Amino acid sequence: MARKQKAPLTWKLLGTGTATVSGIAVRKLTDAAWYAARGTTPPKNPAAPGVSWPDALAWAAFSGLAVAAGRLLAARGAATAYQQLTGKLPPGLNEAG
Repeated sequence: MARKQKAPLTWKLLGTGTATVSGIAVRKLTDAAWYAARGTTPPKNPAAPGVSWPDALAWAAFSGLAVAAGRLLAARGAATAYQQLTGKLPPGLNEAG
């Protein structure tokens, strides 16, 4: 049975750092974009009874897409930075994906 390789500290720090910064940035950008498009703040809890179905669904779709795109950008950015720092791909990644 193959033993799982432990991820280097550099990779852990890059991954955590980019994910944290990305999460903060995505939240601020989605809130600002929602306000610019709708003129209101986004629903804090889309499941609350006072939030209309169209607003709840629109916020869920918009914020879900933004979070997914932010996670992808953060992961790819961290992998690129790791590869530039070390000369090799991060643990668990290969060229083809």
